[in-house]
Amino acid sequence: MHDTYRTIAAPSEGLYKEKGSKFIALAFPVTSEEEIKEIYADLKKKYYDARHHCYAYTLGADKSRYRANDDGEPNHSAGDPILGQIRSADLSNVLVVVVRYFGGTKLGVSGLITAYKTATAEALANATVVEKHETALLEVYFEYPQMNDVMSLVKEYGLDVREQQFELDCRLTLEVRRMLQEEVTARLGDITGVTVSVKE
Repeated sequence: MHDTYRTIAAPSEGLYKEKGSKFIALAFPVTSEEEIKEIYADLKKKYYDARHHCYAYTLGADKSRYRANDDGEPNHSAGDPILGQIRSADLSNVLVVVVRYFGGTKLGVSGLITAYKTATAEALANATVVEKHETALLEVYFEYPQMNDVMSLVKEYGLDVREQQFELDCRLTLEVRRMLQEEVTARLGDITGVTVSVKE
């Protein structure tokens, strides 16, 4: 199972100018469609006076979830070139929005493709690429006496603890690599009095 992917470490920007039109490319690391919607809505507010807000994204280690949107530009002249650049950089869990300010001169379809492609390429070139693993979040519930057994498993697998609550009833939210999810869940389940559920 392939659970490794390349993404960007932090948001980055690119800019392309042609015949008075300005194309501002904004790249973001993302993990869900919800997050993408929020970022897109924020950018539409921030760049409310722009003519177009075209975007593309890919999600998942297998890049199986993706979308390209031309936002009123001629078909396939904006979203697809943006998506093409994300793919040729071999990235996933990335959203790129290109904000266009119209300069008064039409660029034609080939001019638009070049503009969206170049702005996106620059934003991605300005980003730091990192390798990540797909992960799942596990909610682990247990009583205080099981603490040592649970924590030694957390150490053994080098799991990231996202949230913890230690009282009489204890709760941990653990980030686990997708390909180890079943194994870790089974190992935790072997400890008497521990219940595990996947947090969606």
